[in-house]
Amino acid sequence: MMTKLRMAALLAAGLAFGGIAQAATKPAEMKVGISTYTSGSASVFGVPGKEAAELWIEQFNAAGGLDGVKLTPVFIDEGMGSDKVLTEYRRLVQEQGVNVMLSAISSGNCNVVAPVAEDLKVLNILWDCGTEKALENKNYQYVVRTQANAVSEMVATVLYLLKVHPDFKTIAVVNQDYAWGRDSWEIFRTTLQALKPDVRVVAEMFPKFGAPDFSTEITRLQALRPDVILNTSWGGDLDTFARQASQRGLARNSLLVLPLLESSLDRVGAVLPDGVIAGARGDHYYLHPTYKDDPKHQAFVEAFQARTKTNPIYPVYHMVQALEGMVAAYEKAIADNNGEWPEIEQVAAAMKGLEFRGLTSPVRIREDGQGLEDQLLGTLKRHDGETIPRIDNVMVIPADMVTTPVGEVSAEWIKTLTPDILESERLTFISQ
Repeated sequence: MMTKLRMAALLAAGLAFGGIAQAATKPAEMKVGISTYTSGSASVFGVPGKEAAELWIEQFNAAGGLDGVKLTPVFIDEGMGSDKVLTEYRRLVQEQGVNVMLSAISSGNCNVVAPVAEDLKVLNILWDCGTEKALENKNYQYVVRTQANAVSEMVATVLYLLKVHPDFKTIAVVNQDYAWGRDSWEIFRTTLQALKPDVRVVAEMFPKFGAPDFSTEITRLQALRPDVILNTSWGGDLDTFARQASQRGLARNSLLVLPLLESSLDRVGAVLPDGVIAGARGDHYYLHPTYKDDPKHQAFVEAFQARTKTNPIYPVYHMVQALEGMVAAYEKAIADNNGEWPEIEQVAAAMKGLEFRGLTSPVRIREDGQGLEDQLLGTLKRHDGETIPRIDNVMVIPADMVTTPVGEVSAEWIKTLTPDILESERLTFISQ
């Protein structure tokens, strides 16, 4: 007869190695912690992300919820600063029993919360931040990202620029003076050097984050007259730069490349000239040529427009992707667990290798937790006398072409790119 001690040992071994299915107590409700900017300059896309979460969860609960369990969002304002965000993060997990966190927008916050999520054993979905450093060679169990990172976004921008304007000779950059501004420029510059080494950088300017005035930088750029001006800023900084650059006629002599413009287009598009290159941090655009008439996409866009009186921007899409990915992982874990509610470790494991669809192209989560997300770029063009230009001459660049392979270091992988990539048949334009 098996002793109680022997039985306990076998049970422990089964739990450790997955030999015995685990089942958690099915909750009456499932709280989901979400950090986003609801104050400060970043709230211009943090608030749309929050509105997207509220709308999507409302619709999801009305349809029956997750295996009958209703979701309840609990929000953290990233505008409080990293220290307070982390305090609230711990409180939600340790005091309110939150097992899933969608955090964060800020790359700095993502770098802070990722190791904490591992310590607390809570599933953390990096839902919007761009830094590749959050996951690269980290081997996290509980941390995944449901969208691309800065490498994918900047490499794709270089590819699009070289496809539409292959003959430029000089470039200048005006970026925010903090990690994102400097890191995104480093990725962009390294990619450009690999694919078009004859381009000369004539100015590198990093005004203070939140700067209210860019007259000094614009005056210098007007004197230098570079062929291309890159600005990877976002939120209020991008809005301010775009307005002041347009007022001063900066685009008359230089091509503006704004990889995050989609999120500001409704606010500043009226002052920007046709021809500006715009990015969408993924393939997120409510007028996406492939998905604008897709029933799932169209229904959510119309519901979001009706509720907010605004068009959805990329944080809206990233939020929906994170929630869709979370639900897909839970459904997979439940199925693998013979229909029983899973432990969070099972859900975290189910995220790896998962393929799901948000509102546009499908996303796949690699074994290192990094999401593969296609990238949409295009050129501004007004249609039929419209005040706000559309993103036209669209190219959707496949994620695997522009994402650092598993186990490699981005800074080194980028250097291995060759001009041959520009001849790929996968780099094709789709009409607006």
